[in-house]
Amino acid sequence: MSNIVAIVGRPNVGKSTLYNRLTETRKAIVDDFSGVTRDRHYGVSEWTDHHFTVIDTGGYVANSEDVFEAAIREQVVIAIEEASVILFMVDVTTGVTDLDDEIASLLRKGKKPVFVVVNKVDNHALQSDATLFYSLGLGEIYNISSMTGSGTGELLDEVVKHFEDEFPEENALPKYAIVGRPNVGKSSIINALLGKDRNIVTPIAGTTRDSIHIRYNQYGHDFMLIDTAGLRKKTKVKENIEFYSVMRTIKALEEADVVILMIDAVEGIESQDINIFHLAEKNKKGVLIVVNKWDLIEKNNKTVKVFEEQIRQKLAPFSDVPIVFTSVTEKQRVLKVIDTANQVYENRSRKIPTSKLNDIMLPIIENYPPPSIKGKYVKIKYVTQIAGTSPMFAFFCNLPQYVKEPYYRFIENKLRENFELSGATVQVWFRQK
Repeated sequence: MSNIVAIVGRPNVGKSTLYNRLTETRKAIVDDFSGVTRDRHYGVSEWTDHHFTVIDTGGYVANSEDVFEAAIREQVVIAIEEASVILFMVDVTTGVTDLDDEIASLLRKGKKPVFVVVNKVDNHALQSDATLFYSLGLGEIYNISSMTGSGTGELLDEVVKHFEDEFPEENALPKYAIVGRPNVGKSSIINALLGKDRNIVTPIAGTTRDSIHIRYNQYGHDFMLIDTAGLRKKTKVKENIEFYSVMRTIKALEEADVVILMIDAVEGIESQDINIFHLAEKNKKGVLIVVNKWDLIEKNNKTVKVFEEQIRQKLAPFSDVPIVFTSVTEKQRVLKVIDTANQVYENRSRKIPTSKLNDIMLPIIENYPPPSIKGKYVKIKYVTQIAGTSPMFAFFCNLPQYVKEPYYRFIENKLRENFELSGATVQVWFRQK
């Protein structure tokens, strides 16, 4: 069950600063890889063993000079529908504005827990000014300074109390989520897979209210498909499609074992696709990429190679991902998507015997040991796989603190070269022997 915390409010109240504090500055806990595009507006955070996704709605309001009040309103409505908890940010230095009032009246109608977060309370004098925000009628207020971080701990202590417990799934079948931006062909591929013969399929009401779980049991395959496409009840607002699809995707992604990321061959891989990919990677899911509408591309004998290369460059450093080119309308390679998803699922749950790991990895390490630092040499004695949802390996050595990031990458690449791990997120740890 995914917990989503949405930060809402008018522009320039400090939403992005709080978002950065919750996602980026907790690097010790949240694996945040470089190479993630700067325009990401959703990330993973953790507080007292609760993992959750944070969404900064501010990133979705176009042209910040020209405040699109309608867009802000839409996002608040979507957040009320989709998020687990809403942080409503206001600015103590400007007091209550008309737009704050309008957002508050929308939030009062919703049933989600709302925290009024009064930002920029940097000294005692401003604390009494903050009491003005009780007039919004949303209960308790939380004074913070998102620049210095003061008050955020107390806020998060209360926020996590509203999270739904993460129950392990009873259903042991593999779960594959089909995700991607609107109009890339998610519905079409599901219809192509299921065909007309709908009696093979038993839709099971999803754990979340809106993603539908469909059991696929034919051609020797048996798994759950999580469909994120076009299931939304239309609300009165004209929906903010991109923002809505991100909310939907995050929920499906957190439930899935393997994420099938569909992209449009004509438009290529875009920043939102890369964001979703990195979110899947951070959640340690298996990933494969499906390039749909391939029939619309003019081809020569190099087209596939060039296209694959461009995708892998944009996904770096994690580029060991299967890529399948499909045309759903022409029914081309649709079943290959399922075969590949099954392979990624196997790779993600692969267990490698300790003897085999040591036989292969120790000679490689002997030939390419970690570089010495200040005359100190790291000696790696032994390697073993740790139990986990995705492949995790512990390398026992004398001085783990001297092993730097490039060597982690080197070891990961060697593991991938020697063992079938394509599409799986690999974690490497160096531990004191």
